[in-house]
Amino acid sequence: MQLTTSALVLSALKYGDTSLIVKAYTASDGLKSYLLKGVLASKKGKLKAAYFQPLTQLELTVVHKNKGTLERIKEVKLLHPYYTIHSDIVKNSLVLFLAEILANSIQGEEKDTALYDYLEKALLWLDQNDEVANFHLLFMINLSRYFGFYPEPPEGISNYFDLAEGEFITTPSLNPLLEKEALHHFKTLLGINFDGLNTIKIPKTQRKSLVQSLVLYFELHLHGFRIPISLAVLNAVFD
Repeated sequence: MQLTTSALVLSALKYGDTSLIVKAYTASDGLKSYLLKGVLASKKGKLKAAYFQPLTQLELTVVHKNKGTLERIKEVKLLHPYYTIHSDIVKNSLVLFLAEILANSIQGEEKDTALYDYLEKALLWLDQNDEVANFHLLFMINLSRYFGFYPEPPEGISNYFDLAEGEFITTPSLNPLLEKEALHHFKTLLGINFDGLNTIKIPKTQRKSLVQSLVLYFELHLHGFRIPISLAVLNAVFD
């Protein structure tokens, strides 16, 4: 079936000498993988490898056979061109990391309009704003809502957040916990929007610790989730 859909690039893996396998999250059908034959060798073709950088927002004309095999892209164009993401080292490191988070989190070929809209708007915000040091923290916390493990706001006094149970508690458990400064910053991020990030200051060491805890949170709640390789690069950029 041929159709046109918006899509977010999650990864592009070289296949052979001249081809790419592109994994994308589509508005029409969820997660899809495409084989782009000869795209690295062709200079005159409609499909250019430059289109398939992480989290680029595209409009694709595709052929979906929906048989669990690699699909085909017939045409591509930029849907929302980025002006800063791929040229700013901090933003570029963020999208590399978040693309891995999404690739490890989204596992099914299922349409999810709410999730797609969230990703689209969040990435446009990242491209258009400068206060982005804590963007990935809020992005991941918000993302957990779409996978069913968003933290419920605490009722009354809570001294810990249990990462395995996904809940605030008053006394420590044997599970991995957020506490003290990490807990404070975590609570501060709950419920705010991206425009509120400029009011939040998190020291570098605590930001690094919190992102590692959030990665663990995803690992504990999503089957098959893997720690992103790009986490080390992200930590180096923010050192």
